Amino acid sequence: MTLARLEHALETGALMLSQGARLILLEPTSDVDLAFLRGHQLIVQQNFRPAFDLFEVGGYDVTTAAAGPADAVHVTLPRSRELAKGLLAQAEKLAGDGLVIIDGAKTDGIDAILKFAKSRVAIDGQMSKAHGKIFWFSAANAFEDCALPEPAVLESGWITQPGVFSADGPDAGSEALVRVLPQSLKGRGADLGGGWGFLTRHLLYLKGVSHVDLVEADHRALACAQLNVTDDRVAFHWADATTWGPPGSLDWVVSNPPFHTSRVPDASLGQDFIRSAARLLKPKGTFVMVANRHLPYETTLSSCFAQVQELDGDNRFKILQADQPISAGKPTRARRR
Repeated sequence: MTLARLEHALETGALMLSQGARLILLEPTSDVDLAFLRGHQLIVQQNFRPAFDLFEVGGYDVTTAAAGPADAVHVTLPRSRELAKGLLAQAEKLAGDGLVIIDGAKTDGIDAILKFAKSRVAIDGQMSKAHGKIFWFSAANAFEDCALPEPAVLESGWITQPGVFSADGPDAGSEALVRVLPQSLKGRGADLGGGWGFLTRHLLYLKGVSHVDLVEADHRALACAQLNVTDDRVAFHWADATTWGPPGSLDWVVSNPPFHTSRVPDASLGQDFIRSAARLLKPKGTFVMVANRHLPYETTLSSCFAQVQELDGDNRFKILQADQPISAGKPTRARRR
């Protein structure tokens, strides 16, 4: 798919960019086709590693922190309101005397951001299309106070940043998981989708743990994790947890996997994490995960591991343990506690 609203605005002439304009795209999704922007100097800022890799493979100039100035800066509105305002401020700074273009779906709050922008600047143009809106204005210094804050210490002592998952503190699922982490975990393991480091730091309390690979796709969250976890037994990886790491290299894997990239739940994400864990584990390895009660992970676990059990849970969450990847040649045996 393309950036449909941007493409439409350019095709109709409602929005005009000079040939060869320097255009910075802040956080576009990985499924966009940027071919319609050929003829412009494109710079892509992307902090989500799978998307970063796809743009890089596509031959685009991609970075985690774009540098200005630019003739125009396009923002793909994220789900987080705080991150959206931060990107708006960054776009205005990068644009200098150029244009800031904000583009988003109704479900991601584009109407609220448009109303907010109108309270500070004159909007040069706007269009509605594909269940969303795009609007643009001339950059000034109207949003300087909205700049995304640097990682900061919460009252709980953890360091997070607006825009990362569970920025206000540990999420309930991870808290449920750390209460029942098997004391038998030992040796080398990984925290897949480790976020800002909550699970990893608790894994280090287990006596037998000698090394943890914290794997996280969100560059901002990983930066927070490096501040929260300073133990030299931890290695940090900005990577896609579903493809990272050599097969058969770990004794255990722990995860609180994501289950959406938009507002619509997608169980396939967690299922991909399960398959990745099975791939990474040694023949007698153990995988422990937490999931929302309604998510259908048991079938995937049983197809990937010889033994599956529910360690603990309530009406919201289930903590599941799976042992011995099927590749080890063990018969499948699912059981409940």
